[in-house]
Amino acid sequence: MTAALDLLDLDPSLSEEERQIRDVVRQLVDDRVRPHVADWYEDGKVPARELAREFGKLGLLGMHLTGYGCAGASAVAYGLACQELEAGDSGLRSLVSVQGSLAMYAIWRYGSEEQKQRWLPSMATGEAIGCFGLTEPDHGSDPASMATRARRDGDDWVLTGGKMWITNAPIADVAVIWARTDEGVRGFAVPMDTPGVTAREIRRKMSLRASVTGEIVLDDVRLPADAQLPEAVGLKAPLSCLTEARYGIVWGAVGAARDCLETTVAYATSRTQFGRPLAGFQLTQAKLADMAVELVKGQLLALHLGRLADARRLRPEQVSVGKLNNVREALAIARQCRTILGANGVSGEYPVMRHANNLESVLTYEGTSEIHQLVIGQRLTGLSAFA
Repeated sequence: MTAALDLLDLDPSLSEEERQIRDVVRQLVDDRVRPHVADWYEDGKVPARELAREFGKLGLLGMHLTGYGCAGASAVAYGLACQELEAGDSGLRSLVSVQGSLAMYAIWRYGSEEQKQRWLPSMATGEAIGCFGLTEPDHGSDPASMATRARRDGDDWVLTGGKMWITNAPIADVAVIWARTDEGVRGFAVPMDTPGVTAREIRRKMSLRASVTGEIVLDDVRLPADAQLPEAVGLKAPLSCLTEARYGIVWGAVGAARDCLETTVAYATSRTQFGRPLAGFQLTQAKLADMAVELVKGQLLALHLGRLADARRLRPEQVSVGKLNNVREALAIARQCRTILGANGVSGEYPVMRHANNLESVLTYEGTSEIHQLVIGQRLTGLSAFA
């Protein structure tokens, strides 16, 4: 971030190690992503497996987990990495977030030792890709109504159903699938080459085009008993994974907003209209000032939640506060930046419209704004308004 945008001098609030991790990821994004991401987005194709291996070499995959080849980094360091990745593109942060905070975390937190040894080391290096199958075609915000079922057949499990809007699904080696059983919701580590499992890439997306998204169909998929995640019992298990992923989004959204604002400040100070730079007009400065204030507020919020997480005191509703605020404000910043760039704001030569389009998806995945409002409302009133 340019010094001018760090209005509150937040940089000294970070440790030397945290700054080093942030700078390494920023350099990776500058070198490996920025020269190509506009084309990836326009073409709707991204070298996800190649990028995953590069991210793995830097220890970014499951970086906040310990053991099994994971880096064991702090929550703040992980958040800073998410911020830099999403400054490049939301699809990149989604790749890392789904791999580490959803698929790997589910196995790390709820899996057997055998499952951890089988999957986590290769997922940490990016040699194996994971996905997280919770959302269904007819059940997004209401996972309690999931239709995917798992039934016992002797010592085996048989899974039937489908999952939709699953990041990484078409390229995944393993899917963490959540299904309803006679004993409640359970999780399963499902190798994607298991007979009966098919994945179809979702095309014609107008958002997150530099991300691989798919549908998973489970047609009487037979799994051994040890495919079940033994510690994952009930909806609390997948919801805890979502909390992990939402935390990364709190930081990531700030990265997208920062990239928009940095681009816009540079544009407004160099483009001349009516004989003076755009940035010299009062209306432009008012827009820039308001956006900069919201940006640093979002950064403060993300940092505070990161410190709470490292102190093991972060609660789910606090993550909802961060996700609700930071994504909402990041989207508003992207839209406002577009107005300052004028027609150039819709050009792929600048990242602003790409970020705005991506943030439309970020606004609704891992819990819509309305869901997070209800989570916060329940905390305030003690009353659930979900039903």
